[in-house]
Amino acid sequence: MTFSQIARLLHRHPSSISRELKRHSKQGNYSRAQTAYHLAKSHCGRKRKLEIDTEHSQIVKHLFLECQWSPEEIEGRLRLERERHVISYQTIYRAIYRGHFDDTPLLHGARGVVRKLRHHGKTRHTKSHVEKRGKIPISHTIHERPIAANERSRIGDWEADTVAGKTGKACLVTLTDRHSRFLKIQKVAVKKSKLVIEAMVNMLASLPKETVTPDRGKEFSGYPELTEKLNVEVYFPDSHAP
Repeated sequence: MTFSQIARLLHRHPSSISRELKRHSKQGNYSRAQTAYHLAKSHCGRKRKLEIDTEHSQIVKHLFLECQWSPEEIEGRLRLERERHVISYQTIYRAIYRGHFDDTPLLHGARGVVRKLRHHGKTRHTKSHVEKRGKIPISHTIHERPIAANERSRIGDWEADTVAGKTGKACLVTLTDRHSRFLKIQKVAVKKSKLVIEAMVNMLASLPKETVTPDRGKEFSGYPELTEKLNVEVYFPDSHAP
């Protein structure tokens, strides 16, 4: 009787039947005692979830290898369709790195199906990880800005921005008064915080200044120098706000 025939009779996947037969059969000339020992040994110890649940293992393998879903997407689908039997994305990642979904044992240094991950097996972050690269610490948000600045009722509340050129690394630093829409522009050789802040200090030195509102770009990360030199508070918009 073939694996497929057995699988149909037992309502199981053929690979599950194959795996069980391999698990319970040993090659070589073993005595009955040796066979009993190895069989008992194969059942002892902590069993990993995907090794026990062969049905879910096949589903996860199909979604990962053939549909090219990420472990997070697979967990989401399982939560929708199989509320009582959810495999977490962490468990799926561990199975992938352990070689659970590789058809043949991996040679030393081989990466197997790990390469199928969207980050190609590079270090991954957990859901609680907070990305800090490219972000700057801020002292005040736009919600703390004075009412007069929000209502554009006075001169001296400035909006700061940068405009990159078509070629090269140079950019324009712009300052726009919220009340009068008066515009100041200065070119800097490189879009670096030090040069951008120096340009802002230079442009605002002789002008009325109450507040400055730039975006959250790294080029404004040196804003404490602006506050120190001009005695003006800087307010930042919410993340991802235009």
